[in-house]
Amino acid sequence: MPRIAVCPDDALPEGEAVKIDSPVSHIAVIRSAGELYAVTDRCSHGNASMSEGYIEDDGTVECPLHAARFCLKTGVALCQPATEPLNTYPVVVDAGTIYVEIPETA
Repeated sequence: MPRIAVCPDDALPEGEAVKIDSPVSHIAVIRSAGELYAVTDRCSHGNASMSEGYIEDDGTVECPLHAARFCLKTGVALCQPATEPLNTYPVVVDAGTIYVEIPETA
């Protein structure tokens, strides 16, 4: 699976996010409760950037426009107005750099 370099591991603080571009879509890489997650950057309900959302210690992110919440681990929409999940992507740290693994493009 191809990898995209995000940033040095120590450059993404707890409770923060960064948006990256990939051949698949824009992806938000988020550090929450000491874990790294990657989800589609665009809210499934509306045109909002999840990297600008509210990151919670319980492993969720809240859309900055309509307060829809998503599980960072699974991408599942936890409350309305969103009903569709966000895509999730594996995140790895290798030699001090954060990478997102993305699916092969067709």
